[in-house]
This record gives sequence, C-alpha cells and structure tokens, in this order.
Amino acid sequence: MNREMTKQENRKEGHLQKKLICPSAKKCGGCHWLYKPYSVQLAEKDRWVRELLHPFCTPEPIIGMKDPRHYRNKVHAVFGEDQRHRPISGTYEAGTHRIVPVDSCFLENEKASAIIVSIRGLLPSFKIRPYNEDTGYGLLRHVLVRTAHATGEIMVVLVLRSPILPSKNNFVKALLKLHPEITTVILNENNRATSMVLGEKGKVLYGKGYIEDVLCGRTFRISPRSFYQVNPEQTEKLYGEAIRMAALTGKERVVDAYCGIGTLAIIAASHAKEVFGVELSAEAVRDARSNAKRNGVSNVRFYQDDAQIFLETMAQQEKADVLFLDPPRKGSGEEVLAAAVRLAPKKIIYISCHPETLAKDLRHLAKSRYRVEKGAVVDMFPYTQHVETVVLMSKIEK
Repeated sequence: MNREMTKQENRKEGHLQKKLICPSAKKCGGCHWLYKPYSVQLAEKDRWVRELLHPFCTPEPIIGMKDPRHYRNKVHAVFGEDQRHRPISGTYEAGTHRIVPVDSCFLENEKASAIIVSIRGLLPSFKIRPYNEDTGYGLLRHVLVRTAHATGEIMVVLVLRSPILPSKNNFVKALLKLHPEITTVILNENNRATSMVLGEKGKVLYGKGYIEDVLCGRTFRISPRSFYQVNPEQTEKLYGEAIRMAALTGKERVVDAYCGIGTLAIIAASHAKEVFGVELSAEAVRDARSNAKRNGVSNVRFYQDDAQIFLETMAQQEKADVLFLDPPRKGSGEEVLAAAVRLAPKKIIYISCHPETLAKDLRHLAKSRYRVEKGAVVDMFPYTQHVETVVLMSKIEK
C-alpha cells in the first residue's frame, strides 16, 4: 500500500514538474527529451553515434554542456490570433499550422523570449493585427530575434505581409523603451504563401541592420538571413575539434564548402597558407567577405557558387590539401562527394548534424580511397534528438 502511494506521489510530482518546466512541450515538439536527465541524453547520443560509426572508427566520448539551458541564440515566433481576436505568439504544433502559444522556452535565449512577449503586448495599442493564413488579413507574420552570445547585441526582425508598418517610428521607440538592450530592428517583407519565414526584401528601422558576435577569438557579422550556429558555446568546441583534426601547419591550401558567413574558414585561415570558402547564399558571402576584412584576414577568399560546381572547377585547375565539408541535414549527396574525390584533398574534415546521413556519405567516400581516422561528437542541441559529429578522413595513397 505504501509502495503504491509512493508511486502515485512520484507520478504526480513528475506531472507537476513537467507543467512547471514547459506546459507546451507535448504540442510544440521542439524538445523531444525535455524530461530526460541530461546525463542520460548524452549517453544515448554517444551510443547512437558509436553504433553508426562502428564500421569506420570509434569516436571519442561525447562533449556535453555544463549548463544545457537557454542556449539557442536564434528565436523565431509565429504570430496569430485566438478566437477572441487577441494576438498570440509561439510555434506551430508539430505537423500542423496551428499555433501553440509560447511565452518562454527552456531552450531559447531568455531575453529573446521576453522581447517577443513585449512585441505581442504592443500590438493592440498600435492597432496592428497578426496575419491570418486562411483569410489573408492582418500584417505581422513572424518575429525573429537573434542574440550575440559574446557581445550581447540583439537583432529583432519583424516579418510583415506588406512593407508598411503603421507608426513604425513610435512602435520602435516603444519597443526600445521596454528593451533598451536591442541594438537593431529590421522590417522584413514576406507576402508569399510559403513556409519560409523571411522574405527577400528588408529595411532597417533602427541600428546597423546586423549584429556582431565573437567566436574562437574572431568577430563575425550576422545578418537576418545568414546561417550562424544556434549554440555558440558548443560551436567553439566543435570547430576546435575540426581544426585539431586538420592538424594545419601553415602550408596548406584549404577549401571550406558550405562556408556560410565564413566562420570556420576565417578561423582556419590563421593556421593555413590560404583558404577558399564557397557558399550559395549571396548575403552570406557578403557577410563572409566583410568578416574577413573585419578580422584583418587576407589569406581567405569567398565565392558565391554551388559547392559541387566549385569543387569540380577547382579540381580541373588546382589541388587542395584539406577540405572541410559542413552540409545541411540531408548530407552532401553523391554529386558533391564525387566532386570532392576529384579534387583529391589529403584530408577531408566532415562536420555533420545528422549521423545517419554522415554514415551514408562515409560509405561512399570509403569506396573512393578515403579512410576514417577519428571522430568526435559534440552535443550542440541538448534536450533534442540531434547531435553534431566531426570526422577526419585521410586519402589512401596508392
């Protein structure tokens, strides 16, 4: 009887804890492992990656976080209305376009969450209606807040259906009064029926239109649409592992495919003879070039191009010693990998946010005279099922 009572009490306490941490967790679906102890999360991720990479190597023990809360520096909220036409903000329920109201999140930057709540509170007094997907009526679709971990700079992006924000100057002034820590506010127009958050057109309402952060001792400019890792504390560890595996001596020619705003390329430049970064996004390449100049790095060049085309073209004209591959979740794909093999670098450092696609791509490279030497696992996304892995492959000489 006493044992049964204890079980019931534990269940009640567990339910209460869940309610206190996040009442939206079940519907949101953003943090699958919110109620799993962090040590257990690390052990399961470590075991998962080890099983996938077993045919190739035994990776080093997973690198976790000291404090795995509120690490996300990029916070996005979708806006809408409840049945009484009151503004709500949050995230889409998993697999739907129903909005789950969220005021704070266990994973997201706390200041960013507070700013979104404040924006929602300002809407009625400025007679700004959130956008309704079904009727096409309303103005505010999304709010994106990006925070810089090292500098504290904060960017707020208001995503509207049209380029006109009523009383924009007063609205920005009211927002800054509530949150003077905001360093730039941008209006972004997205009038398309699309799942993409940001549109092509943007206008700076306050500040310089971008924020700057410091990563591995280098300063980086981040624009609204630029890719920047969401967990800078763990990114430093991830890039540290990648540079360590590359073992650069200052004599190498290095290629960074999928270079984004140039973070890894610029960090690697101080250890290499010259670095080439390739990225498809024109805005990211502009930021990358600006970042190189900002950091006084002259031995890195950035190109706006498709990774496959760039690698194939380079392979016809010259060689590289080291290739960094950091593709999206779907992996590099056989065409890009074939181009990488034609370039024939001595080392390939593969950074992956999806161990299963990594294993698939490693199998492909293993058929082309590349051998996996070592691997490292970094938990970039605590309380979720995702993890980052970095692997060193060496070319097998005939």
